Amino acid sequence: MGDISISGQPVTAANSAKPSFYNLAWRWHFYAGLLVIPFLIMLSVTGIIYLFKPQLDSLMYGDLLQVPVAEQRISADQQMALVKQAYPQASISQYLPPVDKQGSAQFVVATADATLNVFVNPYNGEILGTQDAEDNLQAIARKLHGELMIGTVGDRLVELAAGWGIVLVLSGLYLWWPRGTSKTALFWPRLANRGRLFWRDIHSVVGFWGSLLLLFMLLTGMTWTGFWGDKFAGAWNHFPAAMWNDVPQSDKLAGSLNTSTSQTVPWAAEVTPMPESDPHAAHKGMAHMQSSESSALVTLQQVVDSAQGRGVNPGFSVTLPKGELGVYTVAVFADDPRNDATMHIDQYSGKVLADIGWKDYGLVARTVETGVMLHEGKMFGLANQLLMLLVCLMILLSSVSGLVLWWKRRPQGRFGVPPLRHDLPVWRGAVVIMLLVGCLFPLVGASLLLVAPLDWLLTRRQGRAQLQTS
Repeated sequence: MGDISISGQPVTAANSAKPSFYNLAWRWHFYAGLLVIPFLIMLSVTGIIYLFKPQLDSLMYGDLLQVPVAEQRISADQQMALVKQAYPQASISQYLPPVDKQGSAQFVVATADATLNVFVNPYNGEILGTQDAEDNLQAIARKLHGELMIGTVGDRLVELAAGWGIVLVLSGLYLWWPRGTSKTALFWPRLANRGRLFWRDIHSVVGFWGSLLLLFMLLTGMTWTGFWGDKFAGAWNHFPAAMWNDVPQSDKLAGSLNTSTSQTVPWAAEVTPMPESDPHAAHKGMAHMQSSESSALVTLQQVVDSAQGRGVNPGFSVTLPKGELGVYTVAVFADDPRNDATMHIDQYSGKVLADIGWKDYGLVARTVETGVMLHEGKMFGLANQLLMLLVCLMILLSSVSGLVLWWKRRPQGRFGVPPLRHDLPVWRGAVVIMLLVGCLFPLVGASLLLVAPLDWLLTRRQGRAQLQTS
């Protein structure tokens, strides 16, 4: 077969007798890269857009988000009445109070043609303008990032790519591991090199420095996926049963309030049941006023006051009740997860049926919520954004350099799948690692069962072709 250069290190007859998994790891690294790199590029670009959402929103929609400060605000119910007057045929599903004195209020309004974010001056009720809730830069970036804008199939593809990204990182670290080469080249690219050696150093060094960060991004991102993420949340997010003893429950979960373009309820609370309002409790609560949006007796402003009275941080949303048994849901997916809140309020009596926050989260939920905020660059302000930007740029550079390296190595007119050496013993530990990855991430395991036979057929075909040409 002759010498084979793998990541710049020759495999010769002198060392082929050593127990090695190197050749097979290189092969799986190739397959993983083939699948993952296009997704990594897309996830990095859309991630950068979403990462700087606060700055981009301020730049693009400053006239909708900021208002001059006046003496006194009008009530949330007065604001809603003006929105209803402007959109008489529409339904209002959500209200976002101003986050500060200069902030506008926002209503999510469903018309016959689209879902709109309607911005309102909270001091005088002026309609500042609208934004298509699903057709704006951030919504598109988020939807691409999560499901490729094609729904469940896209979500599964992203999850599959993330799982194979873990295979890519593990196999890449094995290929990078020192084997007698210059130690300097392992940690810093030799920029004096040209051609393939230059791109190999860029790919391996950037890949090494970014490997743990990429693993962190992949694992924290996986918690949001529709298959593995749901199963993970269901297994680990548990709350005391007594919390729901005296609360009528619906057959819906709080996570149903989240969409592909907006996050209403924190991840830890997604698996909690949605309570139901008690229509017979109308006489038990405060002095109520008929709501203009539903048959609720509790006013929107009373819900806002209740949330503020309980110390819910600014930035929360109020989802309005749906139907006679629906509840008001106050939720904030806070930059600091210690300020998370999910509160359900009876639409008739104003009674708080459930109030879930950091104090109720288990260890796994707290870890995941913190990881997600770090992932999104929200945990410690601009420094967190810049750190995640660096990670995204490293992923882009490693992905592009991998593509260039493959193109330069690829034999003329061939796909360039690394050859499989049959004279190298199988490293059982690595096989166990692959099996564990396949079991932990079922979509990866299913794809392994599909790819392995295809790889075997391809290898046999290549072997026949070599015999015919020799």
